[in-house]
Parts: sequence; C-alpha cells; structure tokens
Amino acid sequence: MPQPTPRQAPLLTVTADTLVAADFTPRGGPRRGSRRRPPGPRRVPRLLGPYRRLFRHPGARAFTLGNLMARLPMGMFSVSAVVMIAGTRGSYALAGAVTATGLAATALVAPWIARLVDRYGQARVAVPATAAAVCGSLALLLCVRHGTPGWTLFAAYAATATTPNTGAMSRARWAHLLGDDTEARHTANSFEQAADELCFMLGPVLAAFLCGTFFPEAGTLVGAVLLLTGVLLFTAQRSTEPPVTGRHGTAKAPLRAPGMPSLLAVCLATGGVFGAMEVVTIAFADAQGHRTAAGAALALQAAGSCAAGLVYGTLRPAGPAETRLPWCVAAMAALLTLPLLAANLTGSLPLLAGTLLLAGMATAPTMVTTMTLVQRHTPEGRLNEGMTLAVTGLLGGIACGSAAGGWTAEHVSPPAGYGIPVAAATTALLISGLLPGRGRSMT
Repeated sequence: MPQPTPRQAPLLTVTADTLVAADFTPRGGPRRGSRRRPPGPRRVPRLLGPYRRLFRHPGARAFTLGNLMARLPMGMFSVSAVVMIAGTRGSYALAGAVTATGLAATALVAPWIARLVDRYGQARVAVPATAAAVCGSLALLLCVRHGTPGWTLFAAYAATATTPNTGAMSRARWAHLLGDDTEARHTANSFEQAADELCFMLGPVLAAFLCGTFFPEAGTLVGAVLLLTGVLLFTAQRSTEPPVTGRHGTAKAPLRAPGMPSLLAVCLATGGVFGAMEVVTIAFADAQGHRTAAGAALALQAAGSCAAGLVYGTLRPAGPAETRLPWCVAAMAALLTLPLLAANLTGSLPLLAGTLLLAGMATAPTMVTTMTLVQRHTPEGRLNEGMTLAVTGLLGGIACGSAAGGWTAEHVSPPAGYGIPVAAATTALLISGLLPGRGRSMT
C-alpha cells in the first residue's frame, strides 16, 4: 500500500501552482532579503573536493578499504621479523641477514608475480600468491618458536616474496576507472602515495606494539591475517578489476620501453635516499643517547610526505610530467640539506626531527610524478609489471642506501651520514634531466 507523501491532503484537491506555493513559500510570505539554502550536503572544503569526486566512482571505496588493509602489513613484516628473531635467537646480525634475504627474493620474484597479474587477472593470481606468502610467514613464526636451524629461517622468509604488489594493483584499478582523465589520475596517484607513507609510518609502530605487548610472534601473526583478509576483500571487488590482457604478444617488455630505464634509475637513486635516511637517523639518535626517539623522527618524515601527497593531489599539474620531475627532485635535494646542516651544526635531535618533517614534504610529489611517468611509459597491458619494477628499483636503492649510510655513520660519523641522502637525491636529479620527451604535453 503506497504511503502518502509529506504535506499531502487526501480530501483536498489542489493545483500544481498551489502545491508548489504550499511547499516552498513560508507562512506569512517570504521574508525580505532571505535566501533559502538549497537542499543537499554542505560545501566540502576545497582540499577534500577532488578526493570526494574520486571516491564517487562505483566500487572505489570498497577496493580501497581492502587494499589499505592488505598494504598495512608491508610496514610490519620486517620490524616484526627483526624483533621476533633477535628476541629469541639473541642475534641482530641473524635477523638482519634473514630480512635482507627476503628483500632480495622479493626483488627477483615480484616482477614475475606482477606479470602474471597482468596476464591472468588480479583475483586469479593475487589470492594464491598471497596464500603462499602467508604460509611463509607462518612457517617463519613456527621455526622461530620451535628453535629450528638457522637456514630454515632464511627459507621461510624467502617464501614471503610471492606477496603481490598491492599498491600497484590499486593504481592499476584507478587507471582503469579513470581512463584519460589526467587530473583525476593525478589525484589518485597522490592518494596512493599518501597511503603508502601512512602504512609505512603506522606499520612499524603497530608491529613494535604487538611484539612488545603480547609475544614476539604477535606482529608477524597479525600482519599475516591482515594481509590475507585485505587481499580477499580487495579481489572480491570484481567490478573495478582491470580486464585481463591475456598473452602479451608483441608488447614490449617494460624494461625495453623508451624512458623506462631512466625512470627506474631515478627510482633506484630515490630509494637510496630512503634507505640512508633511516639508518643514519637511527645511528644519530643512538649517538645522542635517544635511540628510541629515532622512530618518532622518521615518523615525522613520513607524516610530512603523507600530508604533502594529499595536498599535491588537489593541485592541477602544471606542464608535462617530464618537466615537473626534475623540479620535484631538485626540491627534494634542497630540503635534504636541512637535516645535514642540523646534524652537523647543532647536533640537536628535536631540530633534526623538524627538518626531517620539512624534507619529507618533497618526497611525495617526487614519487607521484615518477609513478605517473612510469604508468605513461609502460606498454599497454603490462601496467602492474611496470609499476612493480619501479618498486623493485626503490627496494634496491633502499638496500644500497642503507649500506652506504651505515658505513658512513660507523666509519666517519652519524652527522656526516646525512650527506648520503643528499648525494642520492642529486644523482636522481641528474638522471631526471635525461628523460626523453621533456617539453611534450601530457594528455
């Protein structure tokens, strides 16, 4: 039985004009100078407007929620493994060697997993690959728990290399949803970079809390559950999944695409910034007698990058990305001199933390622009593979930067170690100036 609408008078016949007047004219006539506020939500702040429009696309919120849940453990596993192994085996050297082995295995396996994702689809590949990685994490947990030989730790942690690149899969979905909308894709890439920073900022904190509050294996266990649950939720959103490309046929491999080698070299140098900054900051805080404060200082750097990424996503890109990238890298190199000066001239840890916050603000624009170019230069149908190669370059740079920063901090001094990130950023700047297609407009 249909219900009467509001203000309906069943026993009175009215015309359309009187009904409109009854609905919209206040009693006693309209007030002079008054203006009725149109129905609907209040105006959204300008900063949130582009993101609100972004998440109006059907299915965007659902796949983003699952992806964020799956991405958070990426910042948890290394810290959890170090705490778990060092706490039970009493050796940071063993813990570091195990995590380094996992990093090397990921660099080798991740592009292969991404290629399978492009060829057969996200759901068909990501779910079994994640299940294999979760089994590796649980195997590591059991090996540590039961005191198995050291080589089993290496084997178990290497098995986690099948973890799919959830960030790349999310960016691929945005590229599929947004098509040729350059501004919306810029906002989406900015959001994804901010999400990366947020997860890598909160992940270590959550891992340290779980391992310290409950038991050493808690961080690894919770991370495995979050990863599997998040991937299942993410891949369940089939309406936003990019279409399967099948066999690549004559499409070039991303490594052979014009411009990609230079972009991957930029990623390698930028990763050197991240790796060196982390190790040198820990060494500097330790030399000041406040090693536990290093985490807070690095969290400020990530927070600055996260905030800058969100703001950058609301701005309209000016000019081609090939032209913007050198400027972004130049800003990053310039701001990285601030921690170098603060460490060498003042030796103040609070002042250093403030300069890290400022230095982090140039990181997200650099990464957003780099990922935009990676998407543009990657051959059609191989987007996941191209972006995973970029992440692999970052991981390789992090490893090299960690080694160089650690050696400088130990053999020269921790303040001098901040010269390594500046050198890495300068290298990225020189390489970015050699990118092909500069001055060509992007569509």
